[in-house]
Formats: sequence, structure tokens, C-alpha cells
Amino acid sequence: QVQLVESGGGLVQAGGSLRLSCAASGRAFSSYAMGWFRQAPGKERSIVASITRSGDSTYYADSVKGRFTISRDIAKNTVYLQMDSLKPEDTAVYYCAADGGFGIRWRPVDYDYWGQGTQVTVSS
Repeated sequence: QVQLVESGGGLVQAGGSLRLSCAASGRAFSSYAMGWFRQAPGKERSIVASITRSGDSTYYADSVKGRFTISRDIAKNTVYLQMDSLKPEDTAVYYCAADGGFGIRWRPVDYDYWGQGTQVTVSS
């Protein structure tokens, strides 16, 4: 079992920045690839970014490339999502998830554990 707790969401103006954190507890953090997903009202949950177990490889959705950065600190059992140049269309609930499989995957069904989500609202 892995427990995930997100933090760092909030209200920000367009063009601003936020840093989301996801603290993991339970089984070895380094055993899981990690992902950030988001879900806006009336839309499906979709991948934002993911990172391998070692942190040596990352994946980004086209909509956030060049603006968001995913990273992980294995010593702190934490994964981060730095979000810059935020746009109103980035408004959503953001979820952290852990994947016990191999490589980088982007489908929600591939992830084993989920946090409760944190709201990000970007005003225009």
C-alpha cells in the first residue's frame, strides 16, 4: 500500500506559478513511477506529466510542455509539479498517482494508487 497526499494547489492569476507536492508513505517510494493527472469539470482525467522510478526520464502532455516540470526527491518520498506560465485552461483538480509497473505510462488505469486531489484555479 502507498498513501499519497497532495498539497500546493490554490488560486493564481494567468501567467503565474504554483508548485504542487505529493508526499508518499507506505511501501518504498522508489519502487513506483509517479504521475500527475488532472480533471476539469465534465472532462475525463488525463495525464499531465510522469516520471520514472529513478527520475531519469519524464513524459509531458503536449499542452504543458515547456511550462510544467515534474521531479522527485527519493530521500523525501516526494514528487513535485512545478507549473509556470499558467493558463485558465489549466484549471482542474490535480491528482498524484503511483504506478508499480515499468517505464512511463500515461493511462489512469495503469496507476495503482491515487491521492485525494488538490484544486488549481487560474483566473484570467
